[in-house]
Amino acid sequence: MHHRNYRFLTSLVMALAWANMEAQTANPVPRLVVNVVVDQLRTDYLEAFSSLFGADGFNRIMREGRTYMDVSYPFAHVDRASAVACVVTGTVPYDNGIVGERWMDRKTLRPAYCVDDASCQGWLTSERYSPASLNVSTIADELKMATGGRALVYSVAPEADAAILGAGHAADGAFWIDDASGQWCSTSYYGEYPNWALGYDAGSRRLANRISDLSWTPVSSIVGNFNFFISPDESKGFRHSFSGDGKFREFKTSACVNAEVNRFVRHCLEHTDLGVDKVTDFLSLTYYAGPFCHKPVAECPVELQDTYVRLDLDLAELINMLEKKVGAGRFLLVVTSTGYTEDEITDFSKYRIPTGTFSITRASALLNMYLMAIYGQGKYVETEFGSQLFLNQKLIEDKQLNLGDVLTRSEAFLVQMAGVRDVFTSQRLALSAGMPGISRLRNSFNQSRSGDIFVQASPGWKVVNEITHEQSLENASYVGFPIIFFGCNVRPETVKTPVTVDCIAPTVARFMRIRAPNACAVAPLSAVR
Repeated sequence: MHHRNYRFLTSLVMALAWANMEAQTANPVPRLVVNVVVDQLRTDYLEAFSSLFGADGFNRIMREGRTYMDVSYPFAHVDRASAVACVVTGTVPYDNGIVGERWMDRKTLRPAYCVDDASCQGWLTSERYSPASLNVSTIADELKMATGGRALVYSVAPEADAAILGAGHAADGAFWIDDASGQWCSTSYYGEYPNWALGYDAGSRRLANRISDLSWTPVSSIVGNFNFFISPDESKGFRHSFSGDGKFREFKTSACVNAEVNRFVRHCLEHTDLGVDKVTDFLSLTYYAGPFCHKPVAECPVELQDTYVRLDLDLAELINMLEKKVGAGRFLLVVTSTGYTEDEITDFSKYRIPTGTFSITRASALLNMYLMAIYGQGKYVETEFGSQLFLNQKLIEDKQLNLGDVLTRSEAFLVQMAGVRDVFTSQRLALSAGMPGISRLRNSFNQSRSGDIFVQASPGWKVVNEITHEQSLENASYVGFPIIFFGCNVRPETVKTPVTVDCIAPTVARFMRIRAPNACAVAPLSAVR
């Protein structure tokens, strides 16, 4: 009897083990991963405009996919470049080095673009770019290494920073729209410009040949009659054409640019082997969903509504292209956002809300005078950028001063100024890992590309630079955005639990059965499929 029970239990264990193995192998590795980052996409706008959407775009992927509704970035001062870098590396600027689209170059004391690289040549552009400033590997880099270089990796975006950072170091190509010519262009960093891409700009497909005939109007009367931003008695129509020296830059801030991205993607799918074999390939895309010409939403409300409706149509078209080329269920689509940057400078004083103007240039000059009174003559503050101050570290070293002492005195002086909420020195940030309230700012800091002192203005205050005439509004409001996983046996569900965007890279790595990027310490999302 005991022997029979033993044999029965052994058979049961083997059956369960076999069933578990079948369950594990039932989920296929995607033939193609498509990572879509939508610049400025917001969850509340998706919900507000859902009644305007068709059945095959957002409504479909949110119904059939796994949607995380309340997503944020785990660092402060997010912009397009730092957002894309975080998505593909699974880590923050402290590690990946991309603190923003631009930062101050300490050697030249001039702002540097995040993908600048004088050692490279531009293909169909005069710009010289590469991902050299990206300090760590991306999910696409890891895929290239895992497949011995056999995986195809392409990145397509309106802007160079999103295209190059989305591509990573080891990609086969990164493509963006040149501001001067409107051509799709690239960089010699990824090798020769491919013939299939050259073929796109031949003849009628070339944007420069079409842009004079392009006119952006509401896609339907329903868009103009929808009153999310406007009252019923306001004007409902608009018409924008693109001309002049800045026509291509203006075009890239319109809803029309997403259709142009799709045109190029279609050409790429038709003329490359993306997703056709058992080796997983990777396609990185960037769309735009921000206000037209970066204007305040109040100045272009119907345009923004139309942008979301058109984006929904473009997303449906993308899915249709992927299903025809790769096959339904054989690709993984991931959609997320760069987060939302509020460009509008509101006059709070009009509504008797506490506000003011903090001049970073004046603060720099006053701090320099204060340090001279203590340490003697010299230019102790070399320059300022955004809300950061850069100290003259060579002067401090030549005078044999203690940098920690200089920073401490500077912090104590600046925090007394009107409109200053707090002041963070580089040393304070470097030692604050995991500290509540400081971790997001610390994550946005990078030792070689950030200033020595961060001035945090009070909410509602404007930070102005009187030399460059740049200004920004301090705003700590939370604006959520989604992460949506669709296809490849993803389990349909809407998840309200807040998550951070750095979880995308390890989750996608698990789908592809490869390791996560080399600086990614975040666990993948569970129960995605």
